[in-house]
Amino acid sequence: MKITVLGAGGGEVTGSCYLVETSQARVLVDCGLFQGTEGAGGLNRPPLGASSARLNAVVLTHAHLDHVGRLPMLDQTGFAGPIHATPATIEMTGLILRDAAKIQQQDADRHNRNHGDEAPQHPLYTMEEVEAVLRLLKPVPYDEPVPVAPGIRACYAEAGHMLGSTSIKLFVEDGGVKHTIVFSGDLGPKGAPILRDFETFSQADMVFLESTYGDRDHQPFADTVRQFIEIVKRATEQKGKILVPTFAVGRAQLLTLLLASIFRQKIIAPFPVFLDSPMAIEASRIYARHSELFDEDMVAYLKAGPIAPDLATLKMSSTADDSKAINNCPGPCLIMAGAGMCTAGRILHHLRHNLGNPQAHVIIVGFQARGSLGRMLVDGARKVTIFGEPISVHAQVHTLGGFSAHAGQTDLLKWFEYLAPVKPRVMLTHGENGPRRALAQKITERFGLTPSLPALNEVIEF
Repeated sequence: MKITVLGAGGGEVTGSCYLVETSQARVLVDCGLFQGTEGAGGLNRPPLGASSARLNAVVLTHAHLDHVGRLPMLDQTGFAGPIHATPATIEMTGLILRDAAKIQQQDADRHNRNHGDEAPQHPLYTMEEVEAVLRLLKPVPYDEPVPVAPGIRACYAEAGHMLGSTSIKLFVEDGGVKHTIVFSGDLGPKGAPILRDFETFSQADMVFLESTYGDRDHQPFADTVRQFIEIVKRATEQKGKILVPTFAVGRAQLLTLLLASIFRQKIIAPFPVFLDSPMAIEASRIYARHSELFDEDMVAYLKAGPIAPDLATLKMSSTADDSKAINNCPGPCLIMAGAGMCTAGRILHHLRHNLGNPQAHVIIVGFQARGSLGRMLVDGARKVTIFGEPISVHAQVHTLGGFSAHAGQTDLLKWFEYLAPVKPRVMLTHGENGPRRALAQKITERFGLTPSLPALNEVIEF
């Protein structure tokens, strides 16, 4: 039995993908897209190439693009097996993959209009390939082992990261030998609004643990809310525009809820808020259909009164014309638009129009991969390039890590402490090398275990 790290290894955060092989089965855990970092595009090819057709199944931890974004490439290789995921993850995967295919086609068309004679560009996959792979998705329950391939069962537990997100335990029997392997997936911070906190496992022979923020904790959520309110108050007094590069799934719903609460409590008088993302609009509808995944506080908030009156100034910008019209709206206003790392989408147009304005505020509320425009802004770049045009940065840029959908170091250790007593082998992935090493040191100090930091394409044998 062996496991190959086909993504999120070697200090790479994105591209999550693991191949579990036994004498009788081959299963992928996630099949994500590489994003942001230099050279990421060259890594985005079908996992395993043509041999992907020999996979028995895929199991998904959750629907973010860096965990599902290469699934349509499996259709290119002839894969026709089941893809197992929670019902909410199935809905979100459809939303995210269709959006990805559309953006890739738009990017290719734009490139080919300007440079097609030199080096024509093609999308990684088509909408037809997306639809083909979506037909393979099969729903699974939480907390109940289900067979996914010969000799392999999977049990899904709440991860608290996004709607439908899970950690997965694989029960593997091969040649009369039994193993349990746990994949944390992406873990959410404890106490974050809307979703329930992560659940834990207590038994594993090997653990693959994410380490996105393995070197630090986020600012406490309550402190981050206070900071957000102060920024918004200052911007509204200056009649400035507030731009929030927003992940359409998770962050958009969190910020919408936060603004509703601020308006309900009359902390700030309502002002125009634009949700400039068809994807986020649809994601919000999916959230509404899965209230069974909400935490107690969210359920209580909704019972206290309908949310619609609190959001009377919220405008949904579905079309391109709706988005362009926002440029004519004077401040104060707040614009949420994707992509969350400023790598594509409508936020680029808003940044292009407003980064040069010292009255504008940009609030970064999520992880920014190396090489992304969002990371450049976080790192204090005074000049950036958008659509080939140099843009001077005079806007005020704020980073609010407390809104992150990822667990910080303390919560990662809290999740792992339930597994530590059985002394599993620990593999730290889904993190840059600095955070990985820091988390490894903490695990060694606290639990007496020495984690491994696997490289990309490394094969781990039992």
